[in-house]
Amino acid sequence: MEREVDARGLLCPEPVLLTKQALDALGAGTVKVLVSNAAARENVSRLAESRGWQVEVREQGEEFLLVLTKK
Repeated sequence: MEREVDARGLLCPEPVLLTKQALDALGAGTVKVLVSNAAARENVSRLAESRGWQVEVREQGEEFLLVLTKK
């Protein structure tokens, strides 16, 4: 399963809350999260890692794509 979260332009804690909802709903699989600032990137990464998800960060210009995976 795969989900996408577009949190561009949102300030914390909104990106974290949206990501948490997606992780909880999916349980395992892939969640792709788009954020537009470094603070959101760090906070979403910490949330995912604390819940056992692998985090891959891809920089796309001024935005970040976080690919969160769990098997």
